[in-house]
Amino acid sequence: MLIVFHSKAAAEVLMFAHHALPILKAAGKPYTDTLPERGVITRDQLDAAIKGIEQAISLNTEDEYPDDADDNDSKKHPISEPVSFRRRAFPLLAMLRLSRDHDADVIWEPAPSW
Repeated sequence: MLIVFHSKAAAEVLMFAHHALPILKAAGKPYTDTLPERGVITRDQLDAAIKGIEQAISLNTEDEYPDDADDNDSKKHPISEPVSFRRRAFPLLAMLRLSRDHDADVIWEPAPSW
C-alpha cells in the first residue's frame, strides 16, 4: 500500500507502507507487522520521533558510500544497490523537523489512486 504523509509545514512524502513501518517504529510508534492506514505524529511527539529516527540512522552500519577510488570495472550500478535506511528515512525526517519548527502535526493516509 502506498501512503502519503501530510503536514502544513512541508511538502507531502509518499512511501510504501512496508518501507515506512521501520521508520515509524524508530520514531516510537508501537506497530509490529502492519501499519494502520491512517495515523498521526502529534506536535508533542515530534521531538521524541526525531530523536528515535536519528538514533536508528546512527546505528545503521551499512556502507552507504563504498570506496569510489577503485577502478575495477565490476562495480554495481547505483540503481541496483539497495536503498539504505538513512536514505529512505531522510524525507520523512526532514518533514518532522519542519513540522516541529512550525508546530504542526504529521498525519498519514492511503495515497489516492490515479
